[in-house]
Amino acid sequence: MTTVGPEINEALAAGLISDQLPEWAGLPIVAASPQGWDNRTFRLGGTLCVRLPSAEGYAHQILKESRWLPYLARHLRVEVPKPLKVGRPALGYPFPWSVNEWLDGQVLSRAAVHDVAALAEELASFLVDLRAVPAGDGPRPGPETAHRGGPFAFYAPEAQAAIRTLGARSPATDRVIEEALASRWENPPVWFHGDFAVDNILIADGRLAGVLDFGCAGVGDPACDLVIAFTYLPEDVRPVFRRAVGLDDDTWRRARGWALWKAAITLINPGSSESRRAEQQRALAAVLHDVSGD
Repeated sequence: MTTVGPEINEALAAGLISDQLPEWAGLPIVAASPQGWDNRTFRLGGTLCVRLPSAEGYAHQILKESRWLPYLARHLRVEVPKPLKVGRPALGYPFPWSVNEWLDGQVLSRAAVHDVAALAEELASFLVDLRAVPAGDGPRPGPETAHRGGPFAFYAPEAQAAIRTLGARSPATDRVIEEALASRWENPPVWFHGDFAVDNILIADGRLAGVLDFGCAGVGDPACDLVIAFTYLPEDVRPVFRRAVGLDDDTWRRARGWALWKAAITLINPGSSESRRAEQQRALAAVLHDVSGD
C-alpha cells in the first residue's frame, strides 16, 4: 500500500491547518514519536494533535474514528482520543484528516512500569469494559477493520507463508495455527480495539492512562486484542491477564494465532525497526512456549 500525494510532514500539517482551520494557524507543530504506520501524527500546540492517513487504504479510519470514538468514550473509564475536527483533502494531500485532543502520557513501549502485574489487570479491565459497550451497528469485520475481529482463517495462509520464509516452521507453529483455526467466536459480537499494542497504550505514573488509534476497531471476535499478552507481558504475569480478561480457552488459542501471525510478518519485513523486530521475536518465543505448556 503506497502513500499518494506530498510527503507527510510538519509543513503539510501546518499548511492544512492554515488552509482550513485558521483559528489554530501559527500553533507549533511537532511530529509525534513514535509514529504509527496507518497514520502520521503531529502535536499541535499543547492540547491538540493532527492525524493524517499515510495511504488510501487507511483513509476511512478518520471518518470511522470521528463517528465511533465519542460513542465509545461514553462507556469507557480510560481516556480515548476525542475527535474535534475532520479536514478535507487539500494542498495535494488526497485524504480526509483529523484534529483530536492530545492525550498526555508515554506509550507503553517507552514507559517505565514498576508493577507489571497491576498493569496487566488494568489492561484486561479496559478490554472487559470495551467488550461490554453495546455493539449496536458498530463496524463488522472486513476491510474496514483490516479483518480484525473476524476468523483467523483470513490471515492463516499469510502466517504460514511467513513462518516458512523465516525457516521457523515446527510442530509447535503448526499446532498454534491449527488450534487458532479450530474454533470461532460463537457469542454475540463485541467491541474490539484491533491494534491493542504497546505504541497505542498510554502510561502515566506507571498506570494505564489512555488508549490510542481505534482505526481497526469494530465488533466481532475479541481474540486479536489478547496479543498484548505475548508482545509485552512476561511469562509469570501472563496468567494474571488471562484470568482477568475473562475469555475462554478457545479465544486464547485464537489469540496465539494472531500473535504468531503478527510476529512472523514483522520479522520478515525488511522495513521493521530493530526494536519492533526484538519485540516480535520475544512474542514468537512466548507463543511457542505458551502452546508447549498447554
